[in-house]
Amino acid sequence: MKFSTVYLIYPENRAMERSIAGTVSLFDEEMAAAGEPDTRIAVADNFLFTRGNFEPHRFSSKIFENMSEALEAALAGAPDADIDRTREPAIWADTQNKLGNILAAMGQQRWDEALFERAIHCFEKALEVYSQESTPQEWAITQFNLATANQALGGLQESARPFKDAIDAYTNALMVWTKEAATESWMLTMHQLGNTLHAHGKLLKGNRQFQKSVVAYKNALSVLDADNYALELTATHNNRAVVLHHEAESEDNPERLEEAIRSYEKALTVSMEQQLPIHLAVLCRVNKATAQLALAELTKNIGLAEEMVDEFEVIIECFSHALQPLCLRHCQEQMKKAKTMTLVSSES
Repeated sequence: MKFSTVYLIYPENRAMERSIAGTVSLFDEEMAAAGEPDTRIAVADNFLFTRGNFEPHRFSSKIFENMSEALEAALAGAPDADIDRTREPAIWADTQNKLGNILAAMGQQRWDEALFERAIHCFEKALEVYSQESTPQEWAITQFNLATANQALGGLQESARPFKDAIDAYTNALMVWTKEAATESWMLTMHQLGNTLHAHGKLLKGNRQFQKSVVAYKNALSVLDADNYALELTATHNNRAVVLHHEAESEDNPERLEEAIRSYEKALTVSMEQQLPIHLAVLCRVNKATAQLALAELTKNIGLAEEMVDEFEVIIECFSHALQPLCLRHCQEQMKKAKTMTLVSSES
């Protein structure tokens, strides 16, 4: 079946940011300065937190290629930069982790399967050194990195195998990161597990994965609050709603759509109250209106369809500056669909 177009929000990948920060510190001041994002001109980025799990927020992607080349040279035994696995296994494995995250960030930027596959290989190499018994935290971080790279590769390839590998790796990380002992890491992993299960479910067109995804998001929500985790809370409510939305469409289930609408509303409320970037609130509002129109179609509710004509018109007229181009086109198409529903009803 064809699922509605709705928009996910991706929290910051803290493991990736740490990898970049740790690598930048190895270079001279000129290279480090080149890695700083250009903030001299304030330009709204309507794609912020929507590009995927490997979007850098604190560093410029301009230096990624130089960074990856330097790390690869060190791992290959270049003079003055030799990192030997036998003599320094922990440093060698940590370098593999850093390189994997940078390659994955490049892979997302370039939409390149080969770079994601190289990143996965790096994380697998690191896991040859780390173990759950001797280095549990490093092992869990690497499992998380491996899972996130596989999740991205699965989406790019539209292939089930990487999604399965991602689910297994996130599950491994949760063997170390428990809710009680590592609450933040547990929450972020639960969120990513929810993302992966949803993507896998869309590919399989199966509700079992959707249901598991909803549970994973619900687990994440159990430890989130708006004061400390406004973005993560907004993203989890929104992304949980997306899964409920698609599950409802696969079942022709109006009650599930109503639940999705309530979850979108929570995401919108948190985003507005915590003053997150305006485009995130607009995306939540677009998602909510899309679900409401789907509900109107499913229940033959012409009154609701008429409301959605007005809602999409307001979004287009008042918030076009905060919409991505494809999202603006989506809103225009949804408004047209809502108008068609009302016209057909009046003619009959």
